[in-house]
Amino acid sequence: MEHITATRALAALSHGTRLSIYRLLVEAGRGGKLAGEIAEALTLPGATLSLHLKELSAAGLVSSEQRGRTVCYRANFDAMTSLVDYLTENCCAGDQSCGTPGRC
Repeated sequence: MEHITATRALAALSHGTRLSIYRLLVEAGRGGKLAGEIAEALTLPGATLSLHLKELSAAGLVSSEQRGRTVCYRANFDAMTSLVDYLTENCCAGDQSCGTPGRC
């Protein structure tokens, strides 16, 4: 992952509502959630939800699929894994004795 891509992803997740949406989608797994389900679960107006989903999509963290008159959103697990890998790639300066990367 490039530095600018990581910066965009972290910026998108730095907003509390977007982080809540993303965590909800991660919890939903590969099946994702319909826009209405997300709005209901987080008590968000449709326009507000749309704005936040647009930011998460632009950062590559969320994908969408049209389903009739609604849209299903999914967390991009590959992007999430790449971001975590990027953040921990130099953990403990390569010291293999630290155990678990990111938990030194």
